[in-house]
Amino acid sequence: MDAPLLLRNRPFDALVIGDSATLSRTVTEADIKLFAAVTGDVNPAHLDAAFAATDPFGHVVIHGMWTGSLISALLGTQLPGPGTIYLDQTLRFRRPVAPGDTVTARVTVKEKRAERRIVVLDTICANASGETVLSGEATVIAPAESIALPPMVVPEVRLNGHDRYARFIGEARQGAPLATAVVHPCNAEALGAALEARDEGLIAPLLVGPEAKIRAAAEAAGLSLAGLRIEPAEHSHEAAERAVALAAAGTVDALMKGSLHSDELLGAVVAPGSGLRTERRISHVYVLDVPTYPKPLIVTDAAVNIAPTLAHKRDIVQNAIDLMHRLGVEEPLVAALAAVETVDPAMPATLDAAALTVMAARGQITGAKVDGPLAFDNAISLAAARIKEIVSPVAGRADILLAPDLEAGNMLAKQLIYLGGADAAGLVLGARVPIILTSRADSLKVRLASAALAKLAGVKRPVAA
Repeated sequence: MDAPLLLRNRPFDALVIGDSATLSRTVTEADIKLFAAVTGDVNPAHLDAAFAATDPFGHVVIHGMWTGSLISALLGTQLPGPGTIYLDQTLRFRRPVAPGDTVTARVTVKEKRAERRIVVLDTICANASGETVLSGEATVIAPAESIALPPMVVPEVRLNGHDRYARFIGEARQGAPLATAVVHPCNAEALGAALEARDEGLIAPLLVGPEAKIRAAAEAAGLSLAGLRIEPAEHSHEAAERAVALAAAGTVDALMKGSLHSDELLGAVVAPGSGLRTERRISHVYVLDVPTYPKPLIVTDAAVNIAPTLAHKRDIVQNAIDLMHRLGVEEPLVAALAAVETVDPAMPATLDAAALTVMAARGQITGAKVDGPLAFDNAISLAAARIKEIVSPVAGRADILLAPDLEAGNMLAKQLIYLGGADAAGLVLGARVPIILTSRADSLKVRLASAALAKLAGVKRPVAA
């Protein structure tokens, strides 16, 4: 086994005027995105091709300081190398650098000062044609003694280079916005989410709640309510009931949770005589964009049904299948999850999973292939399924993961979100109208995706009971 490469420095006494070192790097779109993510510099000149086409260069240019960082890398790893202390740097940007350009940085010793081991170096970066794109001068304190040590292991960084919500949002922008009652939007987050979705052409919000509180929240957040109608309600409970009545009457085609608790809103939806109940049990879906999975993935139910029965699970699965149809998946693959992939009478989740598989085969669940019990690994990994010699049309390729209960579903979804870097748009299905559930922690993309899914889900309503 080869010994690891070592980082070796050049101490002050070993440096000679004219000594130089180089480093070449081809800049990629991933480099630009990573630099923007680390620094917060989201200038559209670096990230938006359409915007950049209108600037003087006519194309995307990389961040100037990305090029400058190559100089820092050279000084710290090669010349003088480890132990160097950066004191000063001048930079002059000569030419733009575009994605795909190869940049070669060069540092050259031009002056040594014995006091404090000061070294001054010329610093130049050039493109593949030899044209200077950056020039300047660095002043450093060189190390006093030789150092040789293995380089630090750089953490692997994975970019989520795909946005599986983009198609949904694009489709949902077509046609008239979805008339949506925003229930008790009495804080900045709830109002902001409604206005963002409106501005994207996804919903036409009707604000339902205490007018004074809504206007005070908007004023405090600097949000304009111009052009928006407010349906007055004294408190959150009345707001939920009023919004449900508006949906039952056909005045609005969707509900959106504001700053009230989810159970308060859903309680009004399923209350006897609400007009929104159907033959289906309501259920929650997380539509996840998981960076390491090749397609959108639904986890259900992670928010509504605590300990669903077999009959409940049938409805939960069918709700998710119907949504997948709206999203263009003709025959979704449903994995009924359990801790193991074999039926065990001591584990009720395996019995339910097996029963659901039979129900699908007999037409009690329609429009999908259902298989279970499947453990999580062999539901989403072909390799895991092959190792366990599982023959299944679903294993390793699931579109929908049916959790055995709410606790398992909630933990699974949040592990994917917080450990797997997934985005999670949330929606409640099974009522006569879709219900948008957003969280204060949701990104703008997730909030818009939730609204877009509601619009797509509302294309065809379940039959009222």
